[in-house]
This record gives sequence, structure tokens and C-alpha cells, in this order.
Amino acid sequence: MLVTDDRLLAGRDVVDLARRAVRGGVTCIQLRLKAADARTLLGLARALREAVPVPVIVNDRPDVAAAAGCGVHLGPDDLPAALARRILPPGTILGVSVGTPAEADLLHADAGGAAYWGVGPWRVTGTKADAGAAIGVEGFRRIVELAGGRPCVAIGAVRPEDVPAVLKAGGAGVAVISGILGEADVEAAARAYARAFAEGRR
Repeated sequence: MLVTDDRLLAGRDVVDLARRAVRGGVTCIQLRLKAADARTLLGLARALREAVPVPVIVNDRPDVAAAAGCGVHLGPDDLPAALARRILPPGTILGVSVGTPAEADLLHADAGGAAYWGVGPWRVTGTKADAGAAIGVEGFRRIVELAGGRPCVAIGAVRPEDVPAVLKAGGAGVAVISGILGEADVEAAARAYARAFAEGRR
């Protein structure tokens, strides 16, 4: 999963970057732009949905996701999943962030459920100041065990060389920000993760 970031985009065309990332092997785009207003997010979400043949997920905003026909990813401080489900069309992809066993316990009590958990931070990251302390491979494995079979995606400064460890710990994949958007060749950076994923699955 490629997760966008206002600072790393640095004025570049998010749709063009997404296309390049998908060519490199990215299988999901999460539109995360903290500085964008709802109208801008809606326009970009719709443009991405038309431009790439993979799921598009909007960060934090179930209203925008519903209007754009996209999935949504919610953090611990966002609308609870059960409430978000009330405004989302049936079948909408809904992901949630989980960083501690306590957060995992709260999510089990949420009747809305989630299609996947974004788990981290894998290590300290510069793209999300409030991400909390790094949980590493053991912390990630513990939350995977609590996920009840839901796919868990590692996030937080995950590097291509980390992918095999994520998979071995029971992860379904990785979510990447700077490891792709911070590189000059977005397609090649995405391909490095895709190659590591393929090798880790062997």
C-alpha cells in the first residue's frame, strides 16, 4: 500500500505518482493529505479511482470516501468503525490503525469491524509525529495474534528488507510513505517492495 503525504508530494501530481507506483507493484493507494480540504480530497479520490486499477482508500474521512466510492482508513481518534459503517455503502473497504494491544481490545468491542488493521509504527517514522513508539517485529506479531484473522499491514518506516520479517510475523503486507515517495524513481522504489514481497512469500 502506498500512503501519500503532503510534505513528500512537494507539489507533484499525486495521480501521476500513483500510476507509477502501481506500475511498480503497489496494490492499494491510501490518500492521506492532512492539509487538504474536503473538496480537494474528494476530487483527488475520484481522480485516483479512475486512474488506477487498484483500491483507493481515503484517510480519516468516511464522508469523502463514501462520496468518492472509495475505501476509508480510520485512526484511533477518528470516527469509530461502527459509526463509519452507517454512512459507508455496503462492501466498502474499511481499515483501522492499531498500535497497542489495548487498542486491539477496543477494536474487538467495535461492532463495525474492519477489513484490515494498519499496525505500527514498525520503527520510528518522520512522516507521522504522533505515531507513538516503535513496536518492531515482536510488537507487530503480538497484534497480529490479537487480530482474529484480519489482515494486518505493517506501517512506519518499513524498508524493503523488512518485508520478509513482516510476512514471517503473520503480516499481509506493508504500507509505505517515504520509502516510495521519498525516492526519485517512484516506480523503481515500489518495485523493490514488490520484489521483496514476492521473495518473502516463497
